[in-house]
Amino acid sequence: MGSQMETNMIRGSSDSRYLQKFRLYETRSNFYMIGGDKNRTLWKVLKIDRLEPSELIVLEDSTTYSESECCDLLRRINEGNKSTGGLKFVTICYGIVGFIKFLGPYYMLLITKRRKIGAICGHAVYSITKSEMIPIPNSTVRSNMTSSKNENRYKKLLCTVDLTRDFFFSYSYNVMHSLQKNLSSNKTGQIHYESMFVWNEFLTQGIRNNLKNTLWTVALVHGFFKQVKISVSGREFKLALIARRSRHYAGTRYLKRGVNEKGRVANDVETEQVVFEDVSEEQPVQISSVVQNRGSIPLFWSQESSRLNLKPDIMLSRKDQNFEATKLHFENLVKRYGNPIIILNLIKSHEKKPRETILLAEFANAIRVINKSLSEENHLKFLHWDLNKHSRNRATNVLELLGRVTAYALNLTGIFYCQVMPSSSSKGLLNGSCFEEHDGDCSLENPSNENGNVSKLDSEITKADCDANRNQSIKVPMFQNGVLRTNCIDCLDRTNVAQYAYGLVALGHQLHALGYMEYPNIDLDNPLAEDLMRIYETMGDTLALQYGGSAAHNKIFSERRGQWKAATHSQEFFRTLQRYYSNAYMDAEKQDAINVFLGHFQPQQGKPALWELDSDQHYDVGRRSPDLVENARSLIKRSLSDGNLPCESESLVSAASVGYSKPLSEKEGGVNKGLSDSTPEIPACEIDVSYSRHGSG
Repeated sequence: MGSQMETNMIRGSSDSRYLQKFRLYETRSNFYMIGGDKNRTLWKVLKIDRLEPSELIVLEDSTTYSESECCDLLRRINEGNKSTGGLKFVTICYGIVGFIKFLGPYYMLLITKRRKIGAICGHAVYSITKSEMIPIPNSTVRSNMTSSKNENRYKKLLCTVDLTRDFFFSYSYNVMHSLQKNLSSNKTGQIHYESMFVWNEFLTQGIRNNLKNTLWTVALVHGFFKQVKISVSGREFKLALIARRSRHYAGTRYLKRGVNEKGRVANDVETEQVVFEDVSEEQPVQISSVVQNRGSIPLFWSQESSRLNLKPDIMLSRKDQNFEATKLHFENLVKRYGNPIIILNLIKSHEKKPRETILLAEFANAIRVINKSLSEENHLKFLHWDLNKHSRNRATNVLELLGRVTAYALNLTGIFYCQVMPSSSSKGLLNGSCFEEHDGDCSLENPSNENGNVSKLDSEITKADCDANRNQSIKVPMFQNGVLRTNCIDCLDRTNVAQYAYGLVALGHQLHALGYMEYPNIDLDNPLAEDLMRIYETMGDTLALQYGGSAAHNKIFSERRGQWKAATHSQEFFRTLQRYYSNAYMDAEKQDAINVFLGHFQPQQGKPALWELDSDQHYDVGRRSPDLVENARSLIKRSLSDGNLPCESESLVSAASVGYSKPLSEKEGGVNKGLSDSTPEIPACEIDVSYSRHGSG
């Protein structure tokens, strides 16, 4: 098992063939992209045809060049194209985001500036600080459609998906997956782009299917990434908080609610908290992670966005008597994370005018129906905890109570922990040799709690509190098995508070496993609690802006810090108005942009424009017809099947043709708990090439 783990991390521990920096050149007939690896030992060439007005023809040279050979190749291309202007330098870039077509030509989306925002065991993670959309055909062959009113409107619409906000990527680490999944799976290559968390899956589909590799593209994850260094008892450790937003049924607050027919829910976000020692890359490192999930209540329900009503009525818009879509959703969670699935439902239990309570009754009933078809050990664990009611009681410490509830959940799922060795073949790569099989047994069972009555959980939570204080062996690998799924109505404000409470409980166990703390408990008055709160508060604001249009309501966090109540109320009121304005006036265009970016809508001449269609309120984002997928695969023509890749002057050589496993047994005390689901230089060639500010053709 250990040897398998060693080869899985990222795309292969000894393989340095990841292109990280590129230079784009153009002639009148072609774009040439030159890509180099981190060590400046591997150079590849990609050729993109510029004479085809409406199709995309991309060919990869199968030859691997040295730096000097690459320079010589560029000189020859330049010489062969002197009569038409030669070879012009366009831009340095750091990866292809993808290709897109509206009504006219294809466009190439490039990352032209990046910023390192963290590193996991030596693998850098980047955000985008600048991107560019470049039309492929040269100006002499572009159709009149290129400058049409609708074409320009689609281009402007796509640009509202701001790649410099909340997107992140890595060349050598599969940041779309959790740490445990990366260490437990030997899948490589294109399979990673199929992840629900890769937002440019559609944009890269054509080039990946044609070239059969992912050397030229980067997989973009949307959500949140923040890494900090924190000290405890004079010892420093690093903490990375990662939120991955699903591309399935993605969109804005009132236009994407509940579940669709495929069991995908709105605002589906996986949150991972990674903690590891702050040591040099040459030393062994202990690392731990814990994953939790948030997502809209998986029923068919909606709210009509209104310019006159701050709180629109909640409507159960489709009656799915057997809760088939709800069942599909939880089956998907089990496939991704294993059992148990613990549902923490934070919505109101009492209202003068029924709104949230309508969903509470239906959700509890859905869980009851689904559990009838499951074995008792695999029952969904439904916990209802009215956060609003508890927060109104001044005598109640909401975070302390939430900590008890979430500690109960953590004891059911466990955390992931292992010790990794520096790879002998590549610095900083994870070595899974610490993983060994261990026999174990389940030490804590969650009673069926279909009615969501938390009072019935008191004895179990007390037991969990006791179990949490047991001293555990920290050198034996531990695996998370199952997940806590939290929801309120929007899965923004209340949900973020609960996720922080869970994260704090988990941090205690993580630091205890790493040997930083004698006991796995962190008091709310501990400075660590405030450090973690600020990170979760930032994540909550980021996710709320993405889905809801304003920063999160952080009343509980503000009160915990003792902030002036009048100032808190003023801030909350402002954010309510901001969210209302965004939902009523901006969300429709934002939803359109997301649908175009994700490929859920593809413009066609002679068909209605996107903005002429009705709201896509239960639009099935998975409803791509089989021929639509087939068309996407054939977007790029192979002009030479296995022949030569021609240059203008001479040939450039040949074109390249080029989940979750069964849960391990779990044992409390640290034995198995299985969870399923630099800037390298480019050759500065001594050739006579002019710089082209792209746009002149």
